[in-house]
Amino acid sequence: MQINPNDRSACIEMLFCDQTPDPVQRIHLAAAAGFSAVEFWLWSNKDLDALETALRATGLTVAGFVAEPMVSLNDPANHARFLAALPASIATAQRLGAPFLYIQGGSNRPGVSAADQTQALVTVLTAAANLLHGTGVTLLLEPVSDARDGFLTHAAQGLPIVAAVNRPEVRLLYDLFHAAVAGEPLAATVGGDVALIGHVHVADHPGRGAPGTGTLTLDADLAWLRSQGYAGRFGMEHRP
Repeated sequence: MQINPNDRSACIEMLFCDQTPDPVQRIHLAAAAGFSAVEFWLWSNKDLDALETALRATGLTVAGFVAEPMVSLNDPANHARFLAALPASIATAQRLGAPFLYIQGGSNRPGVSAADQTQALVTVLTAAANLLHGTGVTLLLEPVSDARDGFLTHAAQGLPIVAAVNRPEVRLLYDLFHAAVAGEPLAATVGGDVALIGHVHVADHPGRGAPGTGTLTLDADLAWLRSQGYAGRFGMEHRP
């Protein structure tokens, strides 16, 4: 798969793990491998001073990471806790120069309608957008197809939520692997809503392997995204 190195970010929670347990050293390995950026999951378990030093030394930037805490945002009972903590994630993103924070929908709530769970996400994302306004940081909602008991499993669910929030501070994180697991063809699912996508994760299917190890037509998919106006990076979030 041909991707301009400047368009790639390396997920250091999955790449280079076989070479070192140290995420800081993985930044150096990502730079040596030609990546222009890195991304990761949690920030609270990282040595931020050491990350900053490695970023300065390599010239790499941070594409994004998870907004903590990871709680089920389709449950209003978790909204106050998440919103109270969000400024700390925003401040960390600003410190590291990361444009994106990642969130997921949460676990499905038995006995609660999909409409009510969807509305809970719209409500909390709208409130989050107010906190994000003017910070330069965007919140990305990621559908996760293989999450056990997950509520938000399809991009076709996530795109209408982002559209309903209707704020530039909230966009979708589109994962080509999760879309394949969910059986969602890219063009048919996204259609004319590419502008609602903030970031794209790439892995092949089956197995979440490196591009070219599975059955996905990733070259065609990435070319289609570019042809529709997607100008962001492609995050390499796959097994090495």
